[in-house]
Amino acid sequence: MYSLTVRDHMMIAHSFRGEIFGPAQALHGATYVVDVTFERPQLDSDDLIVDIGLAATVLKDVLAEFNMKNLDDLEAFQGRNTTTEFMARQVFDRMAAAIAAGRLGGTGEGLTGMKVTLGESHTAWASYHGSL
Repeated sequence: MYSLTVRDHMMIAHSFRGEIFGPAQALHGATYVVDVTFERPQLDSDDLIVDIGLAATVLKDVLAEFNMKNLDDLEAFQGRNTTTEFMARQVFDRMAAAIAAGRLGGTGEGLTGMKVTLGESHTAWASYHGSL
């Protein structure tokens, strides 16, 4: 299996509900390093996994929905704890939809899997990995 990763970041604010979150129940910020790894079993006819430029552009577009926003204010997330794990899946789903819509051009057609990792610090990160 071949893989290629592109990286970007997003800065968000949010708060959590539930005693398990302790002081994180209060409004706080996070800067996530976002890695998206694309997978395919064979290289395409140009010996590529995916067009890196397109992948980076699509990732930036997806993250723009969240970047510099208070996630508590987004209607789609009402009643949810926007944990790192939860947000990894949100980015995955939006990237998968972009791939299905052809936003990665022909190189997106041969992708079989993707992994999205959000790093919230140098010691903690969460990922969502799935088939395409």
